[in-house]
Amino acid sequence: MSRIGKLPIAIPGGVEVKVLETQIEVKGPKGTVCTPRHESVEYKVEGSEVIITRVNDTKASRSQHGLRRALLANCIDGVSKGWNKVLEFNGVGYRVAVKGDSVEMALGFSHPVLFKLPKGVTATAEGNKLTLSGVDKAQIGEVAASIRRLRKPEPYKGKGIKYENEQIRRKAGKSGKK
Repeated sequence: MSRIGKLPIAIPGGVEVKVLETQIEVKGPKGTVCTPRHESVEYKVEGSEVIITRVNDTKASRSQHGLRRALLANCIDGVSKGWNKVLEFNGVGYRVAVKGDSVEMALGFSHPVLFKLPKGVTATAEGNKLTLSGVDKAQIGEVAASIRRLRKPEPYKGKGIKYENEQIRRKAGKSGKK
């Protein structure tokens, strides 16, 4: 039995979970998120909990049991609390500003880089930090990874875009003549 899959998911107040034919819709105070269903997993909403069980004991259904429970729990957390990802811009002249629904970044190129935010993601810039927030955990992570990919942190000086709690493995530079 999946250790994660067998745990019931608590539904906080103000959150509504609907099990539809092809997906599960979660509505809450922060918005609405949908996650796809899988045919080898059954969903039951009982009171203020969602219980996920396997239809059979095949390898495919065992692998989907914990995954689908984690995806649904992330949706419920997203519509009740929301998800945040913080990026740090390190380097001389590296700046970030939010203008409407796009992020303008100075990353050492000859021109500023504009990144259009998808629907459902909001951003705030404070100094050299960019905070992305929204209700869909996967979407927030994908947008943060796309922005980080524009200028990954380099190992010698640590310049680039990194996650807030990311540790960059530093390398020693050239040692020079003696």
